[in-house]
Amino acid sequence: MNILKAILMGVVQGLTEFLPVSSSGHLGLVKGLFGIDNGSILFDILLHLATLVAICLVFYKDVIKIVIEFLGMCRDVFLNIAAFGKSLSGGRSPEYVRVIRSPYRKFVLMLIISTVPTGIIGIFMKDIVEYTSSNLLVTGICLICTGLILALSDFLPEGDKKLKESGYIDAFAIGTAQGVATLPGLSRSGTTIVAALLCGFDRKFAAKYSFIMSIPAVLGALILELFDIGSESITASDVGCYFVGMLFAAVIGFFALRLIMNLVVSRYFKYFAFYCGAIGIISVIVFFVKK
Repeated sequence: MNILKAILMGVVQGLTEFLPVSSSGHLGLVKGLFGIDNGSILFDILLHLATLVAICLVFYKDVIKIVIEFLGMCRDVFLNIAAFGKSLSGGRSPEYVRVIRSPYRKFVLMLIISTVPTGIIGIFMKDIVEYTSSNLLVTGICLICTGLILALSDFLPEGDKKLKESGYIDAFAIGTAQGVATLPGLSRSGTTIVAALLCGFDRKFAAKYSFIMSIPAVLGALILELFDIGSESITASDVGCYFVGMLFAAVIGFFALRLIMNLVVSRYFKYFAFYCGAIGIISVIVFFVKK
């Protein structure tokens, strides 16, 4: 690991994690075009943690409310279980507490529902994703698909669903889209935002839901990746490089996320569609030229 590689990977991660151009696809392209090996699993994990920090900073009010309501829901579930247990021993009808009694508790349940299909699909596709992560042909085809998906988004009718009007089936559908978007070259943010728009979500809420929904999914994926680290050795210079890479990923990711929130509302996805299509075609050409 060297400082220039750390900065390059941090910049690419920070920009492409939130812009609808596929971070995995661009990281794969950078590695393939510049001959960079897959490197440290730990460094990849730290880069993703850095962009998670960016999400938490941009949506800190929502994240704090979600955490508080999630803990409250856990408490109420345990209270209901205790009430049920007492009813069995005492013979009295249990008095249950209503668990979903506020908009943010509904938000929490929607996030949980979205995470389920994401996790199931992600587990089954793990080997496929790892095998194709540095394959320019697969990445190129998926980038072209991302371009087509983004082009569709600007032609969709204006939705009006916000948190109150959205449903749990919507959450499941968007979570399924997130699971499929683990393929290198498919933009997670682009795919899930378009899925939310197809469900009739308001554009701003579609973007917010997409990014907040990524927090549990990415955390779960990172926990699984921790088991693959094994006895990876880290030098003193690596620590400095990791820190610099994380810093670039977090700072650039913060501004990229603020930018994309405005672009979604302004219907500017078509420009990213052209970009993804062009990069995808170039990737396919490079694959056959190098072959």
